[in-house]
Amino acid sequence: MSSLSRELVFLILQFLDEEKFKETVHKLEQESAFFFNMKYFEDQVLAGEWDEVERYLCGFTKVEDNRYSMKIFFELRKQKYLEALDRNDRAKAVEVLVKDLRVFSTFNEELFKEITQLLTLDNFRQNEQLSKYGDTKSARSIMLVELKKLIEANPLFREKLAFPVFKASRLRTLINQSLNWQHQLCKNPRPNPDIKTLFADHTCASNNGGRAPPPTNSPLTGPVPNAGVFPPIGAHGPFQPVVSPPSGALAGWMTMKAHAANSSLPHAPVALGPPGLVQPPAGAAFLKHPRTPPGGPGLEYQMGDSEHLLKRVRVGPSDEMSFSGSTHPPNIYSQDDLPKTVVRNLRQGSNVMCMDFHPQQQNLLLVGTNVGEISIWEVGFRERMVHKPFKVWDISALSMPLQTTLAKDAAVSVNRCIWGPDGSILGITEIPLCSKSCRYHLIILFRFVVNFSIVVGVSFSKHIVQIYTYNHGGEMRHHLEIDAHVGGVNDIAFAHPNKQLCIVTCGDDKTIKVWDAVAGRRQYTFEGHEAPVYSVCPHYKEQIQFIFSTAIDGKIKAWLYDCLGSRVDYDAPGLWCTTMAYSADGTRLFSCGTSKEGEAHLVEWNESEGAIKREYSGFRKRSVGVVQFDMTRNRFLAAGDEFQIKFWDMDNINLLSVTDADDGLPARPKLRFNKEGSLLAVTTSDNGIKILANGDGQRMLRMLESRAYEGSRAFSETLKPSIASPLGPTPNASSSMASAMERDRMQTPLSIGNLANAESSKAMDIKPRILDVAEKTKTWKLPDIVDSSHLKALRLPDPMAASKVVRLIYTNSGVSLLALAASAVHKLWKWQRSERNPSGKSTASIVPQLWQPTNGALMSNDVNESKPAEESAACIALSKNDSYVMSASGGKVSLFNMMTFKVMTTFMPPPPAATYLAFHPQDNNIVAIGMEDSTIHIYNVRVDEVKIKLKGHQKQITGLSFSQTLNCLVSSGADAQLCIWNINGWEKRKSRSIQSPPGHPSSLTGETKVQFHNDQRHLLVVHESQIAIYDYQLECLKLWSPRESLCAGISSAIYSCDGLLLYTGFSDGAVGVFDADNLRLRCRIAPSAYISSSISSSNSNAYPMVIAAHPSDPNQFALGMSDGSVHVIEPADADPKWGGSPPQENNIGTGTGTVASSNPSNSALNSQPSETPSR
Repeated sequence: MSSLSRELVFLILQFLDEEKFKETVHKLEQESAFFFNMKYFEDQVLAGEWDEVERYLCGFTKVEDNRYSMKIFFELRKQKYLEALDRNDRAKAVEVLVKDLRVFSTFNEELFKEITQLLTLDNFRQNEQLSKYGDTKSARSIMLVELKKLIEANPLFREKLAFPVFKASRLRTLINQSLNWQHQLCKNPRPNPDIKTLFADHTCASNNGGRAPPPTNSPLTGPVPNAGVFPPIGAHGPFQPVVSPPSGALAGWMTMKAHAANSSLPHAPVALGPPGLVQPPAGAAFLKHPRTPPGGPGLEYQMGDSEHLLKRVRVGPSDEMSFSGSTHPPNIYSQDDLPKTVVRNLRQGSNVMCMDFHPQQQNLLLVGTNVGEISIWEVGFRERMVHKPFKVWDISALSMPLQTTLAKDAAVSVNRCIWGPDGSILGITEIPLCSKSCRYHLIILFRFVVNFSIVVGVSFSKHIVQIYTYNHGGEMRHHLEIDAHVGGVNDIAFAHPNKQLCIVTCGDDKTIKVWDAVAGRRQYTFEGHEAPVYSVCPHYKEQIQFIFSTAIDGKIKAWLYDCLGSRVDYDAPGLWCTTMAYSADGTRLFSCGTSKEGEAHLVEWNESEGAIKREYSGFRKRSVGVVQFDMTRNRFLAAGDEFQIKFWDMDNINLLSVTDADDGLPARPKLRFNKEGSLLAVTTSDNGIKILANGDGQRMLRMLESRAYEGSRAFSETLKPSIASPLGPTPNASSSMASAMERDRMQTPLSIGNLANAESSKAMDIKPRILDVAEKTKTWKLPDIVDSSHLKALRLPDPMAASKVVRLIYTNSGVSLLALAASAVHKLWKWQRSERNPSGKSTASIVPQLWQPTNGALMSNDVNESKPAEESAACIALSKNDSYVMSASGGKVSLFNMMTFKVMTTFMPPPPAATYLAFHPQDNNIVAIGMEDSTIHIYNVRVDEVKIKLKGHQKQITGLSFSQTLNCLVSSGADAQLCIWNINGWEKRKSRSIQSPPGHPSSLTGETKVQFHNDQRHLLVVHESQIAIYDYQLECLKLWSPRESLCAGISSAIYSCDGLLLYTGFSDGAVGVFDADNLRLRCRIAPSAYISSSISSSNSNAYPMVIAAHPSDPNQFALGMSDGSVHVIEPADADPKWGGSPPQENNIGTGTGTVASSNPSNSALNSQPSETPSR
């Protein structure tokens, strides 16, 4: 909005105030955000009108805008919370805590916990910091003083706290002046005219009573405004009417600043870009909602105060219901259009970092790996046509420090690989695997010509970019070297500024650079990010060329090709690693980001607003790695998450479909569609690639194989046995055969459009040929840890009377360990922050404190007087924020405050007694309680009511586990039965007995426990006779039973926090560490390794009754022992991981069934020294 339009708003505000439209005045203040009425704000705060206070405040700032804004909202909501507590309105206080204050927990979790604890106090003034809190009136006054200081210091309120000074009734004066001017233009002006309306231009009636003729242009008075339109305010001054931009034009915010900057230059630079950059300045459609329909009559003035408005762009849900400037018809599709059938498995051999399909030869897949290799696969034949390991050309031409570093460690990882827009150029960025101070990274480009291609290579921290030539015989020749970034090159893309193909790169040096793709000359350098730049997204719209960039501090910026600085600066969801991409038709903008905590955000942007149009749901809350996404057909979005590929319809935020690609995917697999969306390449956890296809993709691959089959049959008499080669066909076939094959593979662009005729001409389908790989037997020695020097073990201090540990859990923060003894007493150990332990997390290297409140109270469960606590089943569950623990030891279920050890409430008195507890994943007020009478009670803590009782077992419940992904609850009992329940209606889906291992009775009984894997689809089942993996249909996929060195009964088992390992305790004191995906034994830990000889001699029968896995350290676990002791165990410093992974060809430690799932290797994550996280 221009400065004159802004002044018009002030005139309207004055008019409304003079006419006593008080509510309308404040509504306009809030909507326009031009004037913050401090007096009105003070009145509302002192009156306690909290909803109106926040509504008014939200017109000027949001919670996340800056630290001042966050503090303002926090003080307001805290006051509302304290007043509810002061009135003893606990329900209102809980509502404020959950709805208003929870948002601050992400910024200061400890403070939120402390605020939560106030609910447990009879009077919150018992808190030392709130002891001086007076009555409500004085508290509001004190808070108001602080709020005024914060508002005055907040940069978003600058120039908004003072109302401009001008004469009273100024709007009336201007209208009168306009009417006087109109009266002077009348052909027959009358004295003292009677003005009856402002809706039409004034004219004086003619003498004979007829209407005056329409006004005409006069050379003396100048042009007369058109009737029906309020005359432009700038008509009498230097302000000229502005040409309105096309609706939804991104140029609206791009050209505005470019024009203002260019107008101050004596002449335009040579490389300013296309003519669209010097169009007349447009209104800031990106900044505000349009007040009038596009193209309709309205006020448009040149923007005079655009700079500070650019800073007001916020990220948040847009009020717009449609995309400005373009409409998208609803997608008509079938889920059969999604490529979900696995048709090819490619064995790359090293961890795949990135992939890209050729835009024309859609069966060609470019692959980059973590060891610097680049490969080109022909997916139809499963053939690797090109395999190029990383190599420095001329190390003598490099600087001495770089030569020294490369001599020590020249390992390089490919970070990004892409084909050019027409498939003629391919680009790859690479990052190193060496130390952080020696990041040497590469950019690789291929250019296909008739017989050869130009390949642009790899960039180091000394800015080297290598250019190659490539021909179809597999030969690569050195061509050119140019400079790149200092540090990692994190992304690469192609653009056409000035109709010239360019390469856009970004890196750890916080810059974006544009290079001439032919000569390698640098054309632009964009600086302004304050953190390493993670990704770039060049685009053009309505003749405007621009680049979006994202950095690892969550900032998104936009640049024109003019080196005049960024045009936009706002935050991406997640505030960490984000990539942006346009749909294939260039009309829709999407981004996918991951926060440092592992939360993923896939959103569509409203370009005209700079706001989020929609955010897609269905991601797991937290996971390892950065989510990668892709889109196809202007219809579908796909992302890798939870060991699956998830699909969305672009017009629907809800999950459309998922596929696990027949298992074997990492936690967050990388993926890439081909151009037509018929094929989808997906990375696997075993250093391979799976090709998924829909019906069109399968027909395309069958056609390729048919061509090869017919060609080989025609030349079968002259063809000699061939030798497999990674560089393509070997020259042992006739030249005519080779040329025919090359024509089929390389020269005919494949697309779905030309498949129909070819497919219909085939008499039969040819079965795809599968390459057989010989299994090689390798010897492998199982690590057996028998000595304490081979690990780190710590027995936790405990002066209390010994009683066997029956339940053991880490707090979610990882700083404490909570044990429940058979005596019904809880014990809490806390690790403190120190120089040796700056994170304060639990560790076996530092002795923790057995913590108790100052009053010395113990946290003891209610017990059943008719049954000793030692003989009763015990159960425990911890709230997500570690504030409360729910527990039972044969008596009532108790809810404890973890800070004070006070009992908040008790419920569910026996009989029957509770035997297992599990919080509902979506509602902490709902608890599933397993009972000793074999029923399961679904209990609502808030209303103290059992919603439903589930019946399906014959003996007491011994295990419960929820899956939010499957929307189900799985229960297990002492009858060795499994039941699966739908958590919507709580009906039973299925039940079955667990499978018996060889040598055991066909019908098992005994305590059985269950735990869902991180993927929420596979289930760990633990019984004294076995550990087993089941799928969501309760089918046994993998089973291991005790034998050989681990022959004792199983006492407990649990997944590591990353889902890669399985810790298993045995009744002889041993502990087994297994690979979670295939139940192969990695190592055995003998009791002598963690129990000292003096203790073991006095109690030789001690064994782990329960195992707990650390919530963030996958290699740390704790043992709760039968003798009452608790041990924390970690690998030795010399070998920070447990055991060695057995070779895949071996059958050591395998059981029956097939592998349930494959989990991600974190080698790729651990091998990135760059400041920028791995993709």
